[in-house]
Amino acid sequence: MINKILSNLEKEYASINRTTLNSMRKNATPFQILIACILSLQVKDEATKKATENLFKIAKTPKQILNLPTKKLEELIYSSRHYKKKAQTIKHISKEIINRFKNRVPNTKEELLSIKGIGPKTANIVLNFAFNKPVIPVDSNVHRISNRIGLVNTKNPKETENQLNKITTNKQKKEINALLMLHGKNYCLTRKPNCKKCPIEKYCKKTKITEKPDFLLHKYHKQTKQKKPQSRLTDRVNCQYRSKVLSS
Repeated sequence: MINKILSNLEKEYASINRTTLNSMRKNATPFQILIACILSLQVKDEATKKATENLFKIAKTPKQILNLPTKKLEELIYSSRHYKKKAQTIKHISKEIINRFKNRVPNTKEELLSIKGIGPKTANIVLNFAFNKPVIPVDSNVHRISNRIGLVNTKNPKETENQLNKITTNKQKKEINALLMLHGKNYCLTRKPNCKKCPIEKYCKKTKITEKPDFLLHKYHKQTKQKKPQSRLTDRVNCQYRSKVLSS
């Protein structure tokens, strides 16, 4: 099944631009990919693109980053959320690469994870995008979509990575992150997936998708005599409400 799913997704997104990180594979250094990944955490791709373009116009190497005043660095990456914390992380990573790795980004997961500020997903992105290694970067979106489609049945991104590694070829490992990210952005949305137009609908198990979430949410509020919130609910709260309704 996974071969058909990925094949259909490749056809669907053949002419669609990849995310900022994916588009950097061919024309960026490992250091730039690493820093772009830090900037991409918890923000939309548009914000990542703006922050990376602003920064790399001024500084592209660890030494150039360290020579930047912290305030200037913060200004350059302001479009990225938590820019103050990210500026500190970027400075620290730059210093570590110069002092511990002779100005070169390490190409093993163990060495990457030894640098404070680099987690498993970031390490896998660097290994995949910068060094062309067959590893799968798994974030909350890839974890969510893999489970919703039915490729895996797991509880967290680490388990998802392990399961996906077992069922994918080396070639698929290099592309599955980009394909699932695009699919999540275009069809497999968190709140209201567009199943009717989905290119892989006939293969999808639609795990944990309710057909009428708004109706169920209204039913829950009526049962518990709670006023319906005027503001939009977060995904987590929404899911909690739906699960209570479905189990009642």
